Amino acid sequence: MASIWEYANPRKFLATTDVVLPWVTALAAITLVAGLIWGFFFTPDDYKQGSTVKIIYLHVPSALMAINAWLMMLVASLIWLVRRHHVSALAARAAAPVGATFTLIALATGAIWGQPMWGTWWAWDPRLTSFLILFLFYLGYMALWQAVENPDTAADLTSVLCIVGSVFAVLSRYAVNFWNQGLHQGASLSLDREEHVADVFYYPLLVSIAGFVLLFIALVLLRTRTEIRARRLYALAARERMGQGAAG
Repeated sequence: MASIWEYANPRKFLATTDVVLPWVTALAAITLVAGLIWGFFFTPDDYKQGSTVKIIYLHVPSALMAINAWLMMLVASLIWLVRRHHVSALAARAAAPVGATFTLIALATGAIWGQPMWGTWWAWDPRLTSFLILFLFYLGYMALWQAVENPDTAADLTSVLCIVGSVFAVLSRYAVNFWNQGLHQGASLSLDREEHVADVFYYPLLVSIAGFVLLFIALVLLRTRTEIRARRLYALAARERMGQGAAG
């Protein structure tokens, strides 16, 4: 376990991601393009939903990553609160815009799918409502980081907000199981082969999900590197202000 915490050192993190990031980015691009092309162009129309079913190659991966991005932020926030590793706090901050974008994509594609299937762009379904609230938590999380000038105080406050918002991340995933009413269908992926989508849709969907996961990792690594450098500039500016104050 001691070796894991070595990467909480900003220099170690930057040196490691210098090597890892290009590979992850390349794999993300290959997997994402392969999954979307396979899904959109080489799978048949569904006998009930027609070509509309193909939106799952965007909707399902983006919804999955929207929830898991918040859970990743939760883990990073807890590490910050317990161990005070700055890289973990900055990684949580870096993940927020990425997760918010995935959430917005999931909401938009869900509405596009829902209009022909349900006859409406939106319904106050338990899962949809909790997902919308999760998106608002993403916006609030990013706004709170911007509103608080001291980075450590901002990290503390946003970590608490992340813990509270995790309730809606869980509800977004399991609302269909908690409440029987609502328009939203059950999970498209399941360990039970009787429940998940047909294999002709299932395998390209897995490739698309892998692409979204790798894309998320690549973007978070890239943004965390940027946040580390921004934090260094903030520290240098603070030292310069202190020096000018002492000289004055």
